Amino acid sequence: MFPTRINTGRQEPTLSYSDRELSPGMSIMRTFGRHLIIIVFTALLGGLLGAALVRVAPGFGVQESDFDTQLSAETRQALHQQDARERNVLWYYWNYLGGLTHGNLGYSRSMGRPVSELLRDRLAETLRSLTIGVAGGWLLGLALALPATWKRSPLYSTTANIVAGLFLCVPSAVLALLFLVVGSPGKIAIALIVFPKVFRFSRNLLIETYAMPHVLTAKARGLRPTRILAWHVLPNLAGPMLALAGVTVSIAFGAAIPVEVVCDYPGLGQLAWKAALARDVPLLVNLTLIIALVTVAANSFSDLLAPTATRDVL
Repeated sequence: MFPTRINTGRQEPTLSYSDRELSPGMSIMRTFGRHLIIIVFTALLGGLLGAALVRVAPGFGVQESDFDTQLSAETRQALHQQDARERNVLWYYWNYLGGLTHGNLGYSRSMGRPVSELLRDRLAETLRSLTIGVAGGWLLGLALALPATWKRSPLYSTTANIVAGLFLCVPSAVLALLFLVVGSPGKIAIALIVFPKVFRFSRNLLIETYAMPHVLTAKARGLRPTRILAWHVLPNLAGPMLALAGVTVSIAFGAAIPVEVVCDYPGLGQLAWKAALARDVPLLVNLTLIIALVTVAANSFSDLLAPTATRDVL
């Protein structure tokens, strides 16, 4: 005799694939893929909007060649025909993406050189500015945040908050102009723009971490402050600080553009300013694409680490 299955009249629930629990590796790959799609889509959209906004800017379509008496009528006509082809933004952007897949970034008429050469020559200067700005902002922010956590002095905390708030309100171009007037390196202005974000975030994070039970236990056992910081505090700060690193890179990159313009540093910021004055469409599209790509990639990096940071600190 075989056991018979009793039909209760109820249908067993079936789990769809979306309802099943994903493995950690699969979940990470899925999140990474979603952020990668967002990065590519936002960067391409930023390039398209940059190409479209240039066309509605005052003075677009006016050729300097019209005022050059040394050019022939045929040369002026050829330049105007090239301008006419670039006026159709969708046609231009489609051809630009086709050339981008083959490594062709276009030709800058205002600079008289290929865009790839201009970007390659000026990228190193911008990277130096970013390195000085990010490193200086982190050193200054942590140098003020650690004493505010250890001393818990109302006077010190109030003074540090006022200083951080002051630099948070001043535009980077104004800071660069002040450094230019006093004869100091303008790249320090980028560090002062990054510093308030690092100070406020790290101070609040350190206060929360030092209030955790295992840190309080280590203090009660009489461990040295340096050992508590190295073995009990810093491991909990790794995730949140890495998330903050992505944000500070984005902030520093945005501040580097006006700083390079004001201080006349030969970087991407100065190049963007000259391209905007000349209505150089190929150069502006590439620079807009780079700015959008760096900003979205840095923010996505922070978003990927944000859940880990929350679990580690709270």
